[in-house]
Amino acid sequence: MNLNIVEKILARASGQASVKPNDIVEANVDAAMFHDLTGPLTIKAFKEMGGRRVWSSDKVVVIFDHLVPADTARAAGLHKALRDFVKEQSIINFYDVGRGGICHQIMVEKGHAKPGLLIIGADSHTCTYGAVGAFATGVGATDMAAVLITGKIWLRVPEVIHTVLKGRLGSFITPKDVILHVIGRIRCDGAVYKGVTFTGKVAESMSIDGRMTMCNMAVEMGAKTGIVEPDQRTIEYVSARTEDSFTPLGSDVDAQYLDSLEFDLEKLEPQVACPHSVDNVKPISEVGNVEVDQAFIGSCTNGRLEDLRVAAKILEGRRIREGVRTIVIPASQGIYLKAVEEGLIQTFIQSGALVCNPTCGPCLGAHMGLLADGEACVTSSNRNFIGRMGSPNASVYLASPATVAASAITGRITDPRTLMR
Repeated sequence: MNLNIVEKILARASGQASVKPNDIVEANVDAAMFHDLTGPLTIKAFKEMGGRRVWSSDKVVVIFDHLVPADTARAAGLHKALRDFVKEQSIINFYDVGRGGICHQIMVEKGHAKPGLLIIGADSHTCTYGAVGAFATGVGATDMAAVLITGKIWLRVPEVIHTVLKGRLGSFITPKDVILHVIGRIRCDGAVYKGVTFTGKVAESMSIDGRMTMCNMAVEMGAKTGIVEPDQRTIEYVSARTEDSFTPLGSDVDAQYLDSLEFDLEKLEPQVACPHSVDNVKPISEVGNVEVDQAFIGSCTNGRLEDLRVAAKILEGRRIREGVRTIVIPASQGIYLKAVEEGLIQTFIQSGALVCNPTCGPCLGAHMGLLADGEACVTSSNRNFIGRMGSPNASVYLASPATVAASAITGRITDPRTLMR
């Protein structure tokens, strides 16, 4: 056969020997996830559609992360309604406040995402799980309600853009810089309803943390899913987190793609997505003198241990510039604990940063760390749309945790390589 990994996963999930781009398949869902922000609408739709029981109490995962802890009485009420639903449906995999962290981190960290699976999430960044070789994609509340009832979903088999990441990354050049560079070239609408595969030496050398960062932002190109083919690193990572069996799938040697794009990353600079679009990407040498009022390290894109380590390496022994609010949010309780054990949290606090509990936080502009009119933030999160982090008159710049940490020290967007020691 000449199938790529996306086609192979959807063929398996739909019980077919093969599928081709633009086929409509009815696929069996291996895991479904929703969180505290999308959950209330999902449950509402579930009831309106006559749902009585979820199709599988052990394949549904519910995670509180967007408004954690509850910041209003209304949020607390919605949390309670979700807890009641979880209890009523005997849902096994429930991560309440203080029990988990950001949903996309938890799905991978706790072994719910595995190679070869079809995973549906009520969140656009569900594509993160492609880091372990799963086909993962986000849907709205109504589609999620239908999945909860039937365990199935209709999907159009996407065409696939094959990317080859060549070269070797320099010091303080991170997976975030890679994916921003890729998005800058493909553009925000260049992969609409496409699959995007990440291959080549750079992808192969990345940790699972780094692969999660890349796959997380595939949706910022409009992609249906982003995926790194599973290798030994993947198998070891997932095997350490689940006792369930899984079958890694990979593309055939003669697999067909819509397009194949090569990226030579040998001389890549730190990248910055400037307001107000994720594809408005510039090498840091072309950004200019941009002063910042806030720096944010965290989110489902860059709140992992690898990210905290590189930020702490830059901040250690230094003080954050007066007037720059710096917020650090580990992506999960597990990462938070390891960061404490490694002394990273102490480094952040001593530098003048505020460390918060695992939550989406400033990323979605709904809970802590919002921006006022005229303010600018450099952030390791994934979107810089108008009003994304608060005031529609604020400016959001996307960058790597290394660039964010360096910028917090100087008070302006700064190349972290200038602070190397």
